[in-house]
Amino acid sequence: MIAKVSCAALMGIDAFKVDLEVDLTRQGMPAFTMVGLAEGAVKESKERVFSALKNSGYRIPPSRITVNLAPADIRKAGSAYDLPLATSLLGAAGVIDQSALEGWFLAGELSLSGGVKPVHGVLPLAIEARRKGAKGLIVSPENVNEAAVVEGLSVYGVPTLSQLVNFLIGEDHLEPATVDTDLLWSGRQSFGMDFSEVKGQEHAKRAIEIGAAGNHNLLFIGPPGSGKTMLARRIPTVLPPLVFEEALEVTKIYSVSGQLERDKSLMVTRPFRAPHHTISDAGLIGGGAYPKPGEVSLAHRGVLFLDELPEFKKNVLEVLRQPLEGGEVTISRAAMSLSYPADFMLVAAMNPCPCGYFTDERHACTCSAQAVARYRSKLSGPLLDRIDLQIEVPAVEYKDLRDSSGLDSASMRANIERVREIQADRYKDMNILTNSELSGSSLEKFCKLSEAEHSFLEQAVRSLGLSARAYTRILRISRTIADLAGADMIQVQHLAEAINYRSMDRQG
Repeated sequence: MIAKVSCAALMGIDAFKVDLEVDLTRQGMPAFTMVGLAEGAVKESKERVFSALKNSGYRIPPSRITVNLAPADIRKAGSAYDLPLATSLLGAAGVIDQSALEGWFLAGELSLSGGVKPVHGVLPLAIEARRKGAKGLIVSPENVNEAAVVEGLSVYGVPTLSQLVNFLIGEDHLEPATVDTDLLWSGRQSFGMDFSEVKGQEHAKRAIEIGAAGNHNLLFIGPPGSGKTMLARRIPTVLPPLVFEEALEVTKIYSVSGQLERDKSLMVTRPFRAPHHTISDAGLIGGGAYPKPGEVSLAHRGVLFLDELPEFKKNVLEVLRQPLEGGEVTISRAAMSLSYPADFMLVAAMNPCPCGYFTDERHACTCSAQAVARYRSKLSGPLLDRIDLQIEVPAVEYKDLRDSSGLDSASMRANIERVREIQADRYKDMNILTNSELSGSSLEKFCKLSEAEHSFLEQAVRSLGLSARAYTRILRISRTIADLAGADMIQVQHLAEAINYRSMDRQG
């Protein structure tokens, strides 16, 4: 007898439908065969499933069993196939009628006692189930809140295999799970920190305001203790809140990577990722034998903070070029090629020299000119060109430590949201969200300069030896500065301020 249930496999951060078919016959010698490009954890499910069936009170007679995972040309991995396999075995054995299985999507790992455990990637699975018009989705109780954020899909949580069987044959009644999305959004702007806590550094705060308004990348350069990390960690407090579509996208990444907290059904705040400088290129960009999202994808729609930037391995930094330019990262393997979204705001920090005190008037620098040059040469020109704002962060003066005034997160966020609205209206008919994405004809259209501005910028490009990419960055930053000032056209003062934020170019 043949039974079939629906489940799903992950491809990147999306899921696609998989039909799990079981053919059970008593003819021939007892055997168990699984086909359909199943990986290790899927093949091991046989032992878990049969133990779970036995300990739940169900007996599968000695049979010749063939399991097919279709489509057979796409790899299936993970333990989410335990629950659909056990259910289809019971269907093939006649415990559950096939008509009762139709239309349901199932996902869950089974314990040996028959308990249903949570699995990764339930959110994309729920989205695929809704797209396929499923009757409903059945998962572990720990996964129901994550799946229930998908509107238009009934989601049920079952703690045990026996309760699932009773539900499918009509002996038990379960209510679909619900999630209060208003409650989820209510706490999305609670950060526990504020820019008002940062004493002094108004120049750096201004640069952050520009960077957040136009989604420009930033690099802080300053001595130890000047507040670089403190500034970086408060950037999410001024970014515009996630909209629902962005929150779904971010949550899918965390769900697939297994980093979504069990008590969270939706990522409602922009992520902030700060990997250590010992991270590998695979850890940063993603990868592995079976590719998983890296830190650049986990920072999608948020902030990726790289502290002590020159301490990162050079090959690790160079792999940042693709996501910084394209907003996604492609991981190629012999068997597959996956793309993960990686549209983040890069924020980096570094000392001006190995000892850290090259620009600090209160401490003597012990580094030779060659040591300083060697230290800064760890950052390639192409990488620095991709960092729009390069800001010097000097040590804080004592009078600034006593001063309680200065920009706070609320006022900065209000300005940033106003400029984001200007950009949304300006680019509403284009595939552009912020000024940092301007290029080619769109750059020429929205960053027009008069003769006076052209003359000023030409002189700056020649004297500083700026690259074509740096020229483009200056125009983009100037457009954001003009938007903050409420100006329709870019003016000389906007260009001058933008050039002032290219400190590494001026030193070169």
